Amino acid sequence: MKNVVAYLRISTTKGERSGLGIEAQRQYIDTAAKSNGWNVVAAFIETVSGTIAPADRPECAKALAACKEHDADFVVAKLDRVGRDVEHIAGLMKRVDVKVATMPNADNFALHLFAALAEQEREFIAQRTKDALAALNRRAQCGDAESVAKVERRTQALEKGRGVATGGEGAATKAAVAKASAFNSTIKPHLESCLYNKLTTLQAVADCLNSKGVGTSRGSEWTPTAVRRLMLALGLSFDKAA
Repeated sequence: MKNVVAYLRISTTKGERSGLGIEAQRQYIDTAAKSNGWNVVAAFIETVSGTIAPADRPECAKALAACKEHDADFVVAKLDRVGRDVEHIAGLMKRVDVKVATMPNADNFALHLFAALAEQEREFIAQRTKDALAALNRRAQCGDAESVAKVERRTQALEKGRGVATGGEGAATKAAVAKASAFNSTIKPHLESCLYNKLTTLQAVADCLNSKGVGTSRGSEWTPTAVRRLMLALGLSFDKAA
């Protein structure tokens, strides 16, 4: 019977509600152990981003030490529990034999190949997402109402996520929000004046504000991006001004 040390990882507490929660990973590993005659001598669990190198994660480092102590292999439920970086996975495989519960018969070469393919696909997805967002922003800057609404929803979702991640707003954050709100209120009449002039692009609005000698909160000139943010903050759009 081959000794193995189990390593279970989630990136955030949200992982517990996903298909890769701790209990799901434990079940994968237990099932594979029974089917392949593995003896799980220890298990280590941690909440950490997969972008951090395995050796730099406290519990993963303990798991590696346990592998050496028990002459054991390192087992995870799925390969991405090791990480999403080929370099990290390759580095780990140089130190210990890695087994994956969902493909228990895969050797290090096969695992390295799977990791490389997965990383390439993630890069493709990231690039497609980046291109789609760039196209959306271009349409929003040209005054497309639907695109402006989509950008607004995405911005609000991101801000909400940041608030949850940081445990809510602190006093400094609240003060900054209040200051920004007060500034936006002083700019609103100027912005509405430009919109009522039937301007239809963010660049045209930026030029209008600049011609009035009205600067941003930092005293700089207005850009299409800055105008878009202001319009989103004030709930204004080209169609509402028409």
